[in-house]
Amino acid sequence: MTGPAVSIDGIYRAEFGRALATVARLVGDIGLAEDAVQEAFTDALRTWPDRGVPSNPGAWITTAARNRALDRLRRESARGGKEQDAVLLIAPNEEADVSPVSDDQLRMIFTCCHPALSPESQVALTLRLVCGLRTSEIARAFLQPEHTVAQRLTRAKAKIREAGIPLRVPPAPLLAERLPAVLACIYLVFTEGYFATSGPTVVRDELCDEAIRLGKLLCGLLPDEPEARALLALMLLNDSRRAQRRSAEGELVPIEEQDRAAWNRPQIEAGLRCLISAAADGSGPYLAQARIAAAHAMAATWEQTDWAAIVSGYDELLMYSDSPMVVVNRAIAVGFLRGFDNGLAALDEVADHPRLAASHLVAATRADLLRRAGRYTESAAHYRIALDRTPNEQVRRFLSRRLVQVEAAAGQDLTKP
Repeated sequence: MTGPAVSIDGIYRAEFGRALATVARLVGDIGLAEDAVQEAFTDALRTWPDRGVPSNPGAWITTAARNRALDRLRRESARGGKEQDAVLLIAPNEEADVSPVSDDQLRMIFTCCHPALSPESQVALTLRLVCGLRTSEIARAFLQPEHTVAQRLTRAKAKIREAGIPLRVPPAPLLAERLPAVLACIYLVFTEGYFATSGPTVVRDELCDEAIRLGKLLCGLLPDEPEARALLALMLLNDSRRAQRRSAEGELVPIEEQDRAAWNRPQIEAGLRCLISAAADGSGPYLAQARIAAAHAMAATWEQTDWAAIVSGYDELLMYSDSPMVVVNRAIAVGFLRGFDNGLAALDEVADHPRLAASHLVAATRADLLRRAGRYTESAAHYRIALDRTPNEQVRRFLSRRLVQVEAAAGQDLTKP
């Protein structure tokens, strides 16, 4: 897309979740709110090219969606049951809300993470309703077929409607049972921002900012939960180098080429404080990941990276997670610690994993390890495979640059006597 369509697509990514959460609170129906927000964006696509983008597009979308939802409720109330349906035209009584915090998007996450929904549905709903990801993007994040994810979303929203699951942060006694799912979903919001699955940019700043805001809010809500602090530590430590992950032209910059002097030092210090606090009170998957992030953040140079600590962190993480991505990331660390041939052997453990079959990740990782091992012809072949599977435009450009480099190196090898 070009011109106004590109602008609207960016606003969609930034504002969909906030608008949906606000309208859903007002009308008490997630499905109705989602339809209304979609219709508001359709109105924007039709009218903004001629009238111009409003100074506050998020407020415009939210207002338009709210009006759409209320119009629909009025039309439906006219068909019968007027007294009952008319109640929905009034915003809920905020005084009757006993939630310990008042934040529309945190309410939405807790609703998505209701125990009546499967873990897979909880995560998919969060990515859809909080992040505003399209079904195709969620399917890539799940490494699953798009129709599977679409069916899961449809069933989950139907269950929320039929079971009358409330859109609220639950009372204090029920917080603990939902905490693991809420932590997972907030981290997924962050990772989609930090490693965008598709689109024109490798980073979605609005999602990174939103996840950290929600993480801080959750720590305030549950100050005695070490894994909430560990998650916040993890996000802060990774986010400290967000600005350096892109060049001035918006192209992906790998960590070894980043200007470490430009990393956000106050954010690193805040992350380390959260990490120390969390480590004193417990253990868990986010603490293991935060230790990995801290090893990167504290290395003065790429060459001084403590790869032993990072491999140890992944070994600890594997005690909590069977995600093939953990094994992929561990293989990279093993390559730097014990040699790239050992890293390739570690990668073989998940090379045929069904969840990674359609992803570019294994091919790209193998290509990089082969490049570092000096096996340029093999590396080029795997970069080509990765390029065929990569949906993110900036990642494609990065892989293309690497392919040119290894092809040139392979050509030099062939000309040697």
